[in-house]
Amino acid sequence: MQANDDLKPRAWTVSALCRAVADTLDAQFNPVTVRGEISGFSRAASGHCYFSIKDDTGQIRCVMFRRAASLMDFAPRDGELVEVRGRLGVYEARGDLQMVVESMARAGQGALFEQFLRLKAKLEAEGLFDPAHKRALPAQPRAIGVVTSLGAAAWHDVVTALQRRVPHIPVLMVPALVQGAGAAATLVQALQNMYALTAEDNPLSLPVDVILLVRGGGSMEDLWSFNDETLARCIAQSPVPLICGLGHETDFTIADFVADVRAPTPTAAAEMAATDRGVGLEALSVLEDRLTRALQRQQDRQAQRLDSIAARLSRPQALLGQHSQWLDRLANGLQAGVQTRLTEAGHRLERLSDRLSFNQGQQVQQRAQRLERAALRLSSVDPHRVLERGYAWLSDESGQALTHAAQFQPGQSVRATLADGDVPMTVKG
Repeated sequence: MQANDDLKPRAWTVSALCRAVADTLDAQFNPVTVRGEISGFSRAASGHCYFSIKDDTGQIRCVMFRRAASLMDFAPRDGELVEVRGRLGVYEARGDLQMVVESMARAGQGALFEQFLRLKAKLEAEGLFDPAHKRALPAQPRAIGVVTSLGAAAWHDVVTALQRRVPHIPVLMVPALVQGAGAAATLVQALQNMYALTAEDNPLSLPVDVILLVRGGGSMEDLWSFNDETLARCIAQSPVPLICGLGHETDFTIADFVADVRAPTPTAAAEMAATDRGVGLEALSVLEDRLTRALQRQQDRQAQRLDSIAARLSRPQALLGQHSQWLDRLANGLQAGVQTRLTEAGHRLERLSDRLSFNQGQQVQQRAQRLERAALRLSSVDPHRVLERGYAWLSDESGQALTHAAQFQPGQSVRATLADGDVPMTVKG
């Protein structure tokens, strides 16, 4: 019988098996670097990040704790190709394979990003990003110019926003490629054509006072045309304020730094281009009401002044008599009012004094009762009272409380705290 029992497979507990698998993973793989797409990225209120790394046929759940997440130099997005470094393990609460990510970097964009940083440093040193060169946007431009792709969603978003906010302002559009080979050159040509429309004597006789350079979101490669040095210098030469609305709020290009204003999205760029017509109409309405009321008040005051002058000129003696009677009434009213106020103040002072005495007595009694109740509650939770009834407090050598039988081991030193002292004990079995 004993030999047959030895041949039986070991029966694992769930937690023990999870720990064994985690130890095996740690020994065989960690630390590990994984390359894949981000899926289901979310950032909790605690600052921890949860997501999955996947490819065509598999995925791994990941967690990135707040300390590591705070060191990232970019905002991860779903679908973005990244390389993560960390440690594989098992999340015992669900028995899931999980990777604790210690660092994350974009994959496949290192060379592009280095080019971006070099050009950014060069143009910044030349002063193209200097805030002193940024111009304020006009509140009500005579015309708004837009440079983007004619078939892009950004053009539709800009037109929709401008029609909603400032339908009275003309919009002039010069199309250009916004992605791919040759896009930067077409953007430069489109901007130069738009600059010609800013002149007072341009062929359309409709001067453009602000220019929008916009396109929708995309990867770093999709937006690379806007990191062109020639385009950046062309933007810096704009004769009127220029707004860049490129990609999403987290996307930055060289064009954004050179422009007078950077907008987080194309729609936001359109909203910045001019003050909403409704705001202007409301302000005019307020000014109109204020002017009307001021004129009416002035007219009324002048009419009363004329009436008063006419009355004094026609009946001066009667006016003096009226004033004398008026002064007498004021004097009598003043004397009676002072006496009444003094009497009322005396009565009020007496009532306040009685109320103060009554409230003081009540407060003393209430606080005494509250103190007695607190003393009773404190006495009821006194741990020594519990120990005096025959109970004991068990703790290990480090002072940690022992409350379950599974915490005891044979030969373990235990201390029992009784009502009048401590007793060292040893677990026998």
